[in-house]
Amino acid sequence: MLEPALYLIPCTLGDSLHERVLPEWNREIIMQTRHFIVEEIRTARRFLKAVNKDIDIDALSFYPMGKHSDASQFSAYLEPLRRGEAVGVISEAGCPAVADPGADVVMLAQREGLKVVPLVGPSSIIMAVMASGCNGQAFAFHGYLPIDPAERQKRLRQLENRSQLENETELFIETPYRNRKLFDDILRSCQPKTRLCVAAGITTEAEWIKTRTVAQWRQSQLPELGKVPAIFLIYAGQSERRKKR
Repeated sequence: MLEPALYLIPCTLGDSLHERVLPEWNREIIMQTRHFIVEEIRTARRFLKAVNKDIDIDALSFYPMGKHSDASQFSAYLEPLRRGEAVGVISEAGCPAVADPGADVVMLAQREGLKVVPLVGPSSIIMAVMASGCNGQAFAFHGYLPIDPAERQKRLRQLENRSQLENETELFIETPYRNRKLFDDILRSCQPKTRLCVAAGITTEAEWIKTRTVAQWRQSQLPELGKVPAIFLIYAGQSERRKKR
């Protein structure tokens, strides 16, 4: 019998196979859960079917928490948990409540003292830091940068300055079709010695992760990323080892 809790269920990133990135325990929890708070119902249903093709989707209840959902209804989504039933939270990709509206639902549960259980699964933010070679002791995720070119370049210079002063890795993302424009703005705005990591298609067959200085990137060819989710990391600080010398 599954313990009543709000289970934060990671989803695959892109077209990666769930067997490669999700433990068996996640599948067992999914199969014992009948209520799911999800970012998008259609993609959540598809994810659950991929986890177990025999799951009875029509026997499940879905509660939307996407950007067009009514946040005033989120508290009502927790009613099954208050009755002693398990409730799952599923994002569009990766870990729920990290750069995701699931955080609002988790906060409601925490305020009421309801049990919250995070499950193991892929996090593009953490995996990008792991593979970048940049500072993993101090890093910050900033989501989307301004769309206006002038404001975006200004923000990039601010983040680069922060990275240098705080010895911190700065992470941010963009809509895939604007990846190239963001890449160009980074090369235009940042100093030659600043390190830039491009981490794209993490855990998928299209995975591509490279870290170079801005100067080196200016002499390199970026692969086509117009349809691939990517995270960009800049690091203008010094490694802890170098600082101690």
